[in-house]
Amino acid sequence: MGMAGAVAQLFISLLVPIGLVWYGRKKGWLSWKALGIGALIFLVFSQVLEKALHIAVLEPGRPALKGTDSVWLFVLYAALAAGVFEEIGRYVGFRWLLKQHRGYGDGLSFGLGHGGTEAVLLGVVGAVNVIVLASLIQSGSFDKTIAPSLSPRQAELIKEQVLHTPFAMYVLGGLERLFALAVHAALSLLVLFGVRKRQFRYVLYAILLHAAMDVMPALYQVKVVTNVWVVEAVLLIWAVAAVLFIGRMKPAFERGGEKR
Repeated sequence: MGMAGAVAQLFISLLVPIGLVWYGRKKGWLSWKALGIGALIFLVFSQVLEKALHIAVLEPGRPALKGTDSVWLFVLYAALAAGVFEEIGRYVGFRWLLKQHRGYGDGLSFGLGHGGTEAVLLGVVGAVNVIVLASLIQSGSFDKTIAPSLSPRQAELIKEQVLHTPFAMYVLGGLERLFALAVHAALSLLVLFGVRKRQFRYVLYAILLHAAMDVMPALYQVKVVTNVWVVEAVLLIWAVAAVLFIGRMKPAFERGGEKR
């Protein structure tokens, strides 16, 4: 089931962002520049700067901060890190890189670029890795090529995860990328609204909301919460709230001009 599940995750994580780009073009709100800047900001602030901080402060291979085994300090860090880096990144993008692109569609496009790139890196690349490993395992090549560079326990653990992870877990992984995409679009609009109003407090709101959303996954990482379905149900609620917020923000953008 591993390969079939990974294929499902790949299609969900790839086709939905592509479909949203097509839909945005059809409806006339897609901005290619905002989409590209959103992707760039995600790569720089999340995948470079945030990851560099993780290397500096996290224990390798386990969910803990260096110098302390406090579960709650790790949860606090894990909840805040992505929010601080990604929301400040959004602010930088809108404030200095998109001075002429601050409409409602630009906010949606930025969020799509940000969340869509995340979906590809986490959902698509992760699924491709599983498909490759499953092919190697099934052909017997895994034991000849990759296993010798690992400990016997690591090799068996990889084989167990690839071959016996339930199909539903892979589908859930793809859906989680879509939940995150909805939230990224909503937070992009919130930060952009603050930039238009020249009120930095909206960036702080976005950081706090982002951190609040990340609390549950952080609790799951440290096994305070052990039921993945509870985690995903909470993320679904966040996604629904994000979609409702996206709809409510459109009149606010149309009503209020940008402060100069």
